[in-house]
Amino acid sequence: MSHAILDLVEQVMSSPWLYVALFGLALLDGFFPIVPAETSVITAAVFAASGQTNLALVIVVAALGAFAGDHISYLIGHRSGGRLREKKAFVWARNALAERGGLVLVVARYIPGGRTATTLTMGAVRHPLRSFTFFDAIAAGSWGLYSGLIGFFGGMAFENDPIKGLLLGLGIAVSITVAVEVVRWVRKRRATKASADRLPVDTSL
Repeated sequence: MSHAILDLVEQVMSSPWLYVALFGLALLDGFFPIVPAETSVITAAVFAASGQTNLALVIVVAALGAFAGDHISYLIGHRSGGRLREKKAFVWARNALAERGGLVLVVARYIPGGRTATTLTMGAVRHPLRSFTFFDAIAAGSWGLYSGLIGFFGGMAFENDPIKGLLLGLGIAVSITVAVEVVRWVRKRRATKASADRLPVDTSL
C-alpha cells in the first residue's frame, strides 16, 4: 500500500503541472485556509532532495501564489469590512495590527487561520495598500523559503525513504507553529496579568 502511494506521489512530483498546482494551492490558501498549502510545498520540497523537483522553483512559485492570495484576501476584506467587525478572529487581528503594525502580517503567516484573519482585517480597516504589499512580500517570501527548506532538509535526511522525510518535514512545521502559538499565549497572559496588577485598588471599602 505504501509503495503504491509513493509511486502515485512520485508521478505527481514529476508532472510539469506540479508548479501550477502549487501556485494555485498557495493562492487559495490566502483566503480559503482549508487548502493544505504548506503540506503541498513541503511535499514538493522533500522530493527536491532527490532531484525530482526544482527547489528554487518550488519556493518561488509558492511565495508568488501566497502573495497573490493574500492580496485577494485584502480586497475581500476591503469590500466586506462591515460584516467582519464582530468576528472573533477579526477582533484579534485588529488588536494585533494596532499593536505591531504591518509586522503582524509577517508573524500571522505562520499561524493557522491567523494569516487570513490578518489580511482580511488589513483590507477592512483600509490599511495602506503600499504598506500591505511591502510587508506581505516579506511574509510570503519567508513562508515559501521556510516551507521549502523544511521539506528539502527532511528529504535529505531520509533520501532513500521520502515518506519518512515528508513526515519529518511536516512534524517540524507543526512543532514550529505550536511553539509560535505557545509563545503568543504566554505573552498575552503576562500582558493581561501586568494590566491587572496596574489597576488601582479600591480602599474605600
